[in-house]
Amino acid sequence: MAAPVPIGGEPLVRLTSDAFDGPGFVEATVLPGRGMMLLQARLRLPSGELCDGLAAPAPTEAAAALNGGPDDFAGNQSFSFGGAILAPFANRITGRAVAGAREIETTVDGRAVRLPRNWGGKRPGAAQYAMHGLILQSPVAWRQDEPRAVSGRLAAGDFGGHWPSATELGFEWRLAAGVLSLRVEARNVGHDRLPMALGWHPYFALPSGDRRQARLRVPARARTEVDNYDDVLPTGRLAPTAGSAFDFTAPGGRALAEQYLDDCFTDLVRQDGEAVVDILDPAAGLALSVASPTPQVKAFQVFAPPDHPFVVVEPQFNLADPYGDVWPAGFDTGMAHLEPGQALSYDVRVSASALGT
Repeated sequence: MAAPVPIGGEPLVRLTSDAFDGPGFVEATVLPGRGMMLLQARLRLPSGELCDGLAAPAPTEAAAALNGGPDDFAGNQSFSFGGAILAPFANRITGRAVAGAREIETTVDGRAVRLPRNWGGKRPGAAQYAMHGLILQSPVAWRQDEPRAVSGRLAAGDFGGHWPSATELGFEWRLAAGVLSLRVEARNVGHDRLPMALGWHPYFALPSGDRRQARLRVPARARTEVDNYDDVLPTGRLAPTAGSAFDFTAPGGRALAEQYLDDCFTDLVRQDGEAVVDILDPAAGLALSVASPTPQVKAFQVFAPPDHPFVVVEPQFNLADPYGDVWPAGFDTGMAHLEPGQALSYDVRVSASALGT
């Protein structure tokens, strides 16, 4: 069923899960007009109560924000709530500001490209850079053949002249037995080698509203050091998490308390081949698991400001600023590469359970 408020020239598409017992996602709302981002996902708690699983405004308010205006340059508002899909890169890419244009010039796989200069630090003179890919405001051709799923396809080409080669993207959102899953397929339909990184940017709401007691488990042996929490740019050094304030590896996680996070966790410890992050809300009796079996997922960016009852957990291929000169020569920053005709897939699923089960 489609909601009546169009966003990005396309209707809101609602998914409904089949029957299941216990906690889980009962419905979801997808925006094909904004790069197939997830606007909302309704969640059934262990108590049986229904709540919003994502921090996001109501559709009418979302439509007002996702309007292509000055605050929505390059689709920026798409990654301010809900869950935006990120391609052909996640996180930040730095470069030289282009005079007279809101762009940067940088080098991607040896080729000079211009990217939208759509984000940066807030302090005077802070770095400005490209952020979260090139499909944030792209309308996607979509179809829905059953209530539980919606698929889409985007002939992205060279992303408006901003990226090497040519890309075709396929998308599928699915709800099954209370589990929400996303698949993105990227295919190189051009003639040159295609650098590609994919990610997802979901704002998971804490149903209790009590951020201090919420717990996070991130099985990562390292995080990328950043210069500060305004620019949030990597220094090129990986810091071990063990024994530090960023050690969230314990089985039951670690309480967020008042700690601010905007950090890229890497060197992931996989469980049966999957990278899994857990968000625990003891006051609501709820555990959410964000899992990806995709081998190219190298990092989880976690954004969790103390004054907001949400946790953003972003499974992504690349580290921040993957082409930056801060990284040692030959260091793998997570960008995948596709030869002409090759494809790869990115899979993420989110499941809910009662704490202790």
